[in-house]
Amino acid sequence: MRHTKIVCTLGPASSRVDVIKKMIQAGMNVARFNFSHGSHGEHGARMAAVRRAAAELGVRVALMLDNKGPEIRLGEIDGEVTLRDGEEVVLTTEPVVGNDRVLPVSFAGLPGDVNPGQIILLDDGRIELEVLATSATEVRCLVRHGDVISSHKGVNVPGVEISLPALTEQDIQDIEFGLEQGVDFIALSFVRTAADVLAARRELEKRGARVALIAKIENRAGVNNLEEILQAADGIMVARGDLGVEIPVEEVPLVQKKIIEACNRAGKPVITATQMLESMIHNPRPTRAETSDVANAIFDGTDAIMLSGETATGRYPVEAVATMARIACRVEKELPYRELLLKKGLAAERTATDAISHASCTIALELDAAAIITPTASGSTARRVAKYRPQAPIIATSPDERVLNQLCLVWGVEPLLVKATGGTDEMVNAAVAAAVNSGKVKKGDLVVITAGVPAGVPGTTNLLKVHTVGEVL
Repeated sequence: MRHTKIVCTLGPASSRVDVIKKMIQAGMNVARFNFSHGSHGEHGARMAAVRRAAAELGVRVALMLDNKGPEIRLGEIDGEVTLRDGEEVVLTTEPVVGNDRVLPVSFAGLPGDVNPGQIILLDDGRIELEVLATSATEVRCLVRHGDVISSHKGVNVPGVEISLPALTEQDIQDIEFGLEQGVDFIALSFVRTAADVLAARRELEKRGARVALIAKIENRAGVNNLEEILQAADGIMVARGDLGVEIPVEEVPLVQKKIIEACNRAGKPVITATQMLESMIHNPRPTRAETSDVANAIFDGTDAIMLSGETATGRYPVEAVATMARIACRVEKELPYRELLLKKGLAAERTATDAISHASCTIALELDAAAIITPTASGSTARRVAKYRPQAPIIATSPDERVLNQLCLVWGVEPLLVKATGGTDEMVNAAVAAAVNSGKVKKGDLVVITAGVPAGVPGTTNLLKVHTVGEVL
């Protein structure tokens, strides 16, 4: 079983059920829908296609809505235009069609947020502008590094806190649509502080939604406030695209390691994203550097690795997923599980839950157990066990479909549905039976069982048992 999870962005190249089925078979665990592009109708149709494909295969695939967030983009431009070094261009908040002299932007407050001498980057940093002057509706700029530009490209202002709200009206409409569609995760774009996450959580609570919030770290403020954001969020995405524009590119690998380490320490899932197999948008094989990038993210401790354009618009969506899965499986054979367990144990919180979770992984390693089985009400037991990166697969059982879907993002966890039970013995028996029926373990296998007593109470992991499958519990 592959421990590292794969998140795939769906788009025009991956809209058909037959393609999605092949992506699931190749290794997709979570389907991501980028609401910076596409209509509700398009996303809804793809979500339905994922559910149909997963049902036909009998496989669990979670759904992630990635919101647009407080981003700035260019408006409509007349085809492609070329901005040349040394020339001037005006960014305007007026609704005009852009050309090589005037470019419309989506944020009316931009002229008030920037000052002369500051840098504005377009299209992931390919074009660099220097602010010369501002007025109520315009920002006059000098083109320092020009290139070809077209409609709706991203606009970044490194080091400047833009006065956009954490959630725009469009975001709230998108989130409401996603809740109607039954999404399991919302990836919050451009998170700057814990307050941004809490604002989104309040919107979910008002609607009675149990959706996990993934905070995307993609600017300097997000990096600086990582610890408070991590406490407020259910997980983190290392969004290296905008992050590499907002901070010096040479800092991105260091920040990536820092974020992954913090998430591992907190026992919360972390996704490494952007340009992982970028060349596979056009080519059937990745570059050696891309292969190493995926491998190093896994060595760093990421829970999940993500594909963006590779599966959304690329020519080889299925091959990209299969390639990522092969890299992950090969790297996982070389992970120093004993060293990881020792290191993470020394850094662990001193709680009963952590002690039991760490002990279950230690016993599983020493006895070469076939699996660690964790009946869980909220998913917290499975996440705690995964924190210690055991070599044995973690089989998490729950009667709650939403909990199981959200565990699709957690390293090493295989989620299985069971019927609700009464007491602890029934719960444990049901978990072992589900593991056997799924083919994950067989009669005679040694397994480690960890759970919480009383059954069904989140956050009470306090039971540890070594069991031979087939014997009386």
